[in-house]
Amino acid sequence: MNSLLSFGHGYSARALERVLNGWQVVGTNRSGDGALQWPGTDMRPFLDKADYLLISTAPGPAGDPVLAQLGEEIAARANRLHWVGYLSTTGVYGDHDGGWVTEDSPREPSTERGKLRVIAEDQWLGLWRETGLPVHIFRLAGIYGPGRGPFDKVKNGTARRIVKPGQVFSRIHVEDIAQVLVASIQHPNPGAAYNVCDDDPAPPEDVIAEAARLLGLPVPPAEDFASASMSPMARSFYGESKRVSNARIKDGLGVELKYPDYRSGLLAMTDDAT
Repeated sequence: MNSLLSFGHGYSARALERVLNGWQVVGTNRSGDGALQWPGTDMRPFLDKADYLLISTAPGPAGDPVLAQLGEEIAARANRLHWVGYLSTTGVYGDHDGGWVTEDSPREPSTERGKLRVIAEDQWLGLWRETGLPVHIFRLAGIYGPGRGPFDKVKNGTARRIVKPGQVFSRIHVEDIAQVLVASIQHPNPGAAYNVCDDDPAPPEDVIAEAARLLGLPVPPAEDFASASMSPMARSFYGESKRVSNARIKDGLGVELKYPDYRSGLLAMTDDAT
């Protein structure tokens, strides 16, 4: 039986678990809610049994916490692990003023979150170069799916259509994240990085409008970004605009997206949202 050890077993990792039929999956999180509590549990026995590793933990000031605490243990098992996946973010590319980026584009993040992800990516890729650990990097766009999307805010009247001319974001449905990871597991290419996003980078206000249309509710009024009242965190998300290419997951992994744009993804979620 194949065995996956998943650090930071959250929304995306659980979507992968749902499609790994017949696998043994052991997940960790900080609370121990539905998973092993880590830090706090001796992970060496679980590393001994694992064939595959998935890392979804957020980086800290020193980079990836899994490597900080378990790097030597993982390196010692480099020859027996079949695949290691690190979930990063398209935020590593920074702002491109709406232009396209590929996996070969410079990583020039403008946010602290993105800078920490670059550090963590380099740590994992460094371990691949040093030990042959079969590391794969997945740069995820904005994640949505069941239980995570615009419908609740549209229904309760808190959704906002903030309009910043030229602003676009790339997105990915959580089920498509899972199928990209499965495709990589089936076709490993250590050292590779993959953008994980759909085909349709779009302005955020269009997504809110589509959600309202599907629910049969009024479209929230447009608000100008320059004068809109927003928290510093919310405003920071508008500091980067880019279109992310997903050609590599198609050409390199043979992935055919289940939800190639936000319209098809939201439509599939409508029944649960109404």
